[in-house]
Amino acid sequence: MSFLFGSRSSKTFKPKKNIPEGSHQYELLKHAEATLGSGNLRQAVMLPEGEDLNEWIAVNTVDFFNQINMLYGTITEFCTETSCSVMSAGPRYEYHWADGTNIKKPIKCSAPKYIDYLMTWVQDQLDDETLFPSKIGVPFPKNFMSVAKTILKRLFRVYAHIYHQHFDSVMQLQEEAHLNTSFKHFIFFVQKAPA
Repeated sequence: MSFLFGSRSSKTFKPKKNIPEGSHQYELLKHAEATLGSGNLRQAVMLPEGEDLNEWIAVNTVDFFNQINMLYGTITEFCTETSCSVMSAGPRYEYHWADGTNIKKPIKCSAPKYIDYLMTWVQDQLDDETLFPSKIGVPFPKNFMSVAKTILKRLFRVYAHIYHQHFDSVMQLQEEAHLNTSFKHFIFFVQKAPA
């Protein structure tokens, strides 16, 4: 995405996480895309009959990561160190970054920095075959659901930031329908996922 916004750091955007064609996860993604195309988002978030819950959550987590990455990419010229010196969704919701590994104690940072940290961290989680196995028959770890919930919780913060700080820009770009549909899909999914 950096080619669109030459002045932005190319680190901010992560390449689209691909699911290998021909894999079972690819078939689940195609199922999700087909049901999304039906216009029924509530149906799109339902676990297909006979499918593994962890795989379904993994496929959707990757998809939401890609969607949010793309949506944020369209407004980076408006989300700068100056305009968004704190990662927030209004005065009552300020988000500090910690990944538990490189940054153990939560730090206050700008929205672009927070989102860069977040997208890098999520990409690392998605690329970790012990957390998100892509090969058939490789089991998901016992802590998979906890990791997926943390990823989704943190991705929600990007939606919250975009809506609170940049919705006027989203409307200027005439992308509100896409943002709203993506967010609605996300909310239906996290509400339907097991607690």
